Amino acid sequence: MRRLVTITVVMMLAGAGLHADAKRWWSYVEALANDGMEGRDTGSPGHKRAAEFVAAQFQKAGIEPAGVGGYIQPVKFKSRRILEDKSSLALVRNGNAEPLTLGEDATISMRVDPAPSLEAPLVFVGYGLNIPERNINDFAGVNLKGAIVVYVSATPKSLPGPLQAHFGSAAERWSMYHAAGAIGTISIANPKSMDIPWARSTLARLHPAKALADPSLQDTQGQQLSITMNPAHADKLLAGSGHTFKELLALVDAGDPVPAFALPSRLKATTAVERTDVESQNVAGILRGSDPQRRNEYVVVSAHLDHLGVGEPINGDKIYNGAMDNASGIAAILEVANSLHESGAKPVRSILFLAVTSEENGLLGSRYFAARPTVPRGSIVANVNTDMFLPLFPLKTLMVLGLDESDLSQDIRATAKELGLGVQTDPEPQRNRFVRSDQYSFIKAGVPALAMKVGYEENTPQAEIARKWTAERYHAPSDDLNQPIDLAAAGTYVQVVGNVAVRIANRADRPKWNDSSFFKRFAKSGTH
Repeated sequence: MRRLVTITVVMMLAGAGLHADAKRWWSYVEALANDGMEGRDTGSPGHKRAAEFVAAQFQKAGIEPAGVGGYIQPVKFKSRRILEDKSSLALVRNGNAEPLTLGEDATISMRVDPAPSLEAPLVFVGYGLNIPERNINDFAGVNLKGAIVVYVSATPKSLPGPLQAHFGSAAERWSMYHAAGAIGTISIANPKSMDIPWARSTLARLHPAKALADPSLQDTQGQQLSITMNPAHADKLLAGSGHTFKELLALVDAGDPVPAFALPSRLKATTAVERTDVESQNVAGILRGSDPQRRNEYVVVSAHLDHLGVGEPINGDKIYNGAMDNASGIAAILEVANSLHESGAKPVRSILFLAVTSEENGLLGSRYFAARPTVPRGSIVANVNTDMFLPLFPLKTLMVLGLDESDLSQDIRATAKELGLGVQTDPEPQRNRFVRSDQYSFIKAGVPALAMKVGYEENTPQAEIARKWTAERYHAPSDDLNQPIDLAAAGTYVQVVGNVAVRIANRADRPKWNDSSFFKRFAKSGTH
């Protein structure tokens, strides 16, 4: 794809610390998101070429190898692709089977290794949460043993944003359901919070999904089926229950309790799967710190390298280039690495630059690195992650995920102040962004973390630009090089990433979780 960028000047930004070359940043985006990279699907030749490009840029920037025998950390996966012509779903009621059309009514997720066949009762559990410490138990009065849990993939508005994100994640949900004896799940999205319209999201159902080959790192043990239901057809599940999806959504939208009840139908599923083994690449390098003691502590600056590869065509285009998601983030860490090298910066602690694979399959590359780091686990003091930061309009406010969770807030606030930027928490916590990118793998390993995006206030022209981009380009082939980008915003953002990483690296103390943070519970001895 040819690029369409109207601003072509080099942005050498004033202020303390690193200077960012936005034109060079864009050249990295072009290198990673051109059609020749074929969408950088996990385990693909295009992803390997992208990983080799990142490694070469690390070497050029004087970054030490921090992989396994070089810059690369190999990661092994199990790949699964549904054979839809040999698979089926049906609702069984009063001895009669009502088929569900795969792709139109529902999809079967390959992130879970499905049972070849099963038939089980269905139980609707509202939000589908059991959080005793918050006096929430949506399972009360229903029996989930041997059942398939049906839930609205939303969380009560009474929960703080980070907790909505944490407990709303697929892994945390399954932990609850498995403990209650369930064998599978059916999720129904709230149409108001869907990032991608059903007609587009369903196209991905035939694409292979990945799971880490190491069974100790999998979080779907015991799950025999995972289904996503088209919300427009959710009343097929609710038929005969005395409830409608419209009625239940009204309760969700109002933030009211949602009832739980057994459904009169059972689900019958047959799933045929093609399985293969795949290897992909994390890429890691270190800018070595200057202090003889603290150089053995690391601030990890991360972004994900993978995207969706080659898939179902939209408007004749089948390459999902992933320019903003997330060539932009990888380009940001490459620009930070090069700019620090050129400036001769010598932070006290070391900065570990990390490009991870398989984020799109559920943060798998970062989960692998967090569990099997190439540096001593207790030596990682913080993570700064960049994913799809969206420089679509001028950067005046930083959206900071995790702002109120650790004392990294003082570092990002000071960095923003130096650059004349405001700071905000996520204005749309219901979108669960805090757990949807790779910082969450580090958080669950006990490491304080931040992620930033170009911010906006609700109900503003900027919010509408971001909404329109998500609806039209997110996980679509149109996230390519032919889209308007605000280079000045990108340059400022890169400067933020570099400056905050150096500021954290130069701290006298290690970052720590706030006492009030829910996520403090993940901290382990030696990691905070």
